[in-house]
Parts: sequence; C-alpha cells; structure tokens
Amino acid sequence: MNQHSSSAERTPTFQSLEHLLDQPPEVKLQLLHHHAEIARLLACEILEEEVESLIGKRHSRDRPQGRPLYRWGHNPGSISIDGERVPIDVPRVRDAEAGEERPLESYQAMKRADIPDELVEAILPGLAQNDYERVASQFVDGYGLSQSSVSRRFQERAEEALEEFENRSLENENYLAVWIDGKHVAGQQMLVCMGVTEAGYKKVLGFTQATTENARPIKEMLRDLIERGLSFEEGILCVVDGSKGLRKAIDEVFGSFAQVQRCQWHKRENVVSYLPKADQKEWRNKLQRAYQEPTYETAKERLAGLHADLQQINRKAARSLKEGLEDTLTLHRLGLFEQLGRNLKTTNGIENLMGQVQKRIGKVKRWHHSPQRHQWMALAVFEAESRMRRITGYEHLPQLQAALNDAIPDRE
Repeated sequence: MNQHSSSAERTPTFQSLEHLLDQPPEVKLQLLHHHAEIARLLACEILEEEVESLIGKRHSRDRPQGRPLYRWGHNPGSISIDGERVPIDVPRVRDAEAGEERPLESYQAMKRADIPDELVEAILPGLAQNDYERVASQFVDGYGLSQSSVSRRFQERAEEALEEFENRSLENENYLAVWIDGKHVAGQQMLVCMGVTEAGYKKVLGFTQATTENARPIKEMLRDLIERGLSFEEGILCVVDGSKGLRKAIDEVFGSFAQVQRCQWHKRENVVSYLPKADQKEWRNKLQRAYQEPTYETAKERLAGLHADLQQINRKAARSLKEGLEDTLTLHRLGLFEQLGRNLKTTNGIENLMGQVQKRIGKVKRWHHSPQRHQWMALAVFEAESRMRRITGYEHLPQLQAALNDAIPDRE
C-alpha cells in the first residue's frame, strides 16, 4: 500500500540513520556485524541522495531539475544483499507537471544487481586506504553513490568511534584484571589496556600513543581510566610483560591494591634467548612444565632447580630467570593458577587483540596525522572487541575477587 507523507516529515532514511547514531556504542558495534542491515542503511542513503539531486534538500526552494518535482511519501521495496532479499522504504518523487511518478534510477540499478556482503564489510571498516578506494569506486559505479559521500560517512563514523571510545564510562562494570602491553600499530607504538569483568567478558579500556613503555604515558592512561570509573579498591590483577616502566606506573597508580602477574611466555622466551638455538626447545619445555605445576610451592621448587642448572650453563639465562620470578607466580600464589591460568598467565589476550587490529588497519600505506591513527584504531578495536569471548574459567572469578581482596595489606 502506498503511504503519503507531508514535506514537513522527516524521511525514514534519516530517522533510521539518526536512530543508529544515537544508540549506545555496544548497539552500534553489534550492528557492524549485521552487514545486511548496514547495506540497507547505505542503500537508503543512496536513494535519499538521488532524491535531493532531483528536488533539493528539504525546505529548500532550489529545484535542481528546474521542474515541479516534490516528495510523495514512500513505497515498500527490496534489494538483494548477498542473495537475500532485504526490505527497504523507497522514496517517491512526483512530477506535478507530467502528473506522474518519476522512478529513481539508483533503485532500478539496485534491483538489477546483488550487493555482496564482503563489499559492505570492506567499505565500512576501511581496511586499507588502497582497498577502501577500490571498493568505494565499485559501489559508486554500481549504485550511483558519490565517492565523497562514502568517504565522508566513513570519516564521520571513525570520528564518532574515537569519541565514544574515549568517553565511555567504566563505572557500570567491575574489572578484576587488566592486561597492559605496548604494540606497534601502523608504525607507531600504542599502549593498550584491556580488562576482564567479573562476569568474564573482555573489554578494551584504553589505548594511547607513546614512543616507549615508559611510566609517564602509562600512568596518564591509567589515571584517565580511573576518572572514567575504573575501580580498583577491592584489588585488581595486572597482567604485564617485563617492562619496568609498566611496573612503576602500576605501583604509583594502584599501589598495594594491585597484584602483578608477569607474563610467563615473555619470561620463558627471555630466558631461552641466551641459550644456543639447539638447546632452546628443550629449555622451553622444561620451563613450561615447571610453570604448569598447580601449586605455588611445587612450581617455585622446580624453577629453583632449573635456575641452579642454568647457573652452570649460562649465567645470563639464570639471571634472566631469577629477575622478577615471584611476579610470574602470582596466580600460583593466589591459589588460582589451574582455574584461571589459561588466560591470565600471559599477555596473549592483548596479542590476540592487536593481531585483529593489525588485520584491519595494517595495510594502510599513508597516515596523515595522529587523530587518524586513533580514529581507525578505535574502529578496529570496537570491531575486534565485539568478537571476544569470555575467558576460560570465568566461573572462578569470584574466587579471584576474594583472593585479591585478601591480598591487600591491612585489609581485615
């Protein structure tokens, strides 16, 4: 059935887009994975752009075609997206002089073609500058959308993503553990902090650009997280590599409320790096078996034995094992290594996150400025975050909360 609307009404296209932009970040992130819905929004944008090219913007007296054309409500329609028929509202344009409706060329083109899922997926994340330009051109050629409007929409989405990321509140979740690590992204060092909620869900809390893992930028990032609502007064586990700057920042910001779990993988690799390649596999296995011991006492005893053996083989390797050894056994000391060690004994959580980020923005050939890096990083982080699963052993996190609380000095 045809439905008419007055010129004072806002079109369903604008309502839909505005409704999307007004949603909380988690709603927008979920929407990114429903490519058919995103393609529908893009299709509506194309149709609205053609209507404006014929009639002009709403409430404008300009008539680009020089004819008495005006909006005439909407008709139900559909387009094919990756083989699936998706319903859309099609704007109607009435030619008062001819007394008939004027068909929209872009809608006719959409009806004849099939919009592939991967095209929409490629346009929105903007995986790489060269790829983005190519797929945007395909979209332009096939459906009449100007490349400038695609680029503008992506830029707006990137700016919004960064603003949402940097301002989203952390007050509504209780984070029991955080990973903190520095990784190179797009040729620059990025410090990243990712947290684990008491329900076991992972969420990226913050990132910042820095030349090295020194204490100052890390402290600034952690204090920003606290201002946004990160709570640590009941204890928090910090999973880090061996960076002294990281440890210093944690001590100064969280103080005695933090328990530091040093990455066992980094420790093992640091130790074996001093040994001949022919011996490295054997010592990796020895260290791995020692760290897999379920209790603090047995793990420490086995590591002490390996340290004594290394003293006779390579003193630097022995010194590397001894340095910060207690921090690598924090989960053992808390009595939760078997329950939570799979995810919280290493910084692999951030390694996996940054691997996904790199897939999305690693091919970019030309970076114009720091805001662009941060905007694209926010987009990639949001998309990666929405795919994250609960950590293994999440049902034991209440025990971690109790253990962290008990470990706080002078806590009754």
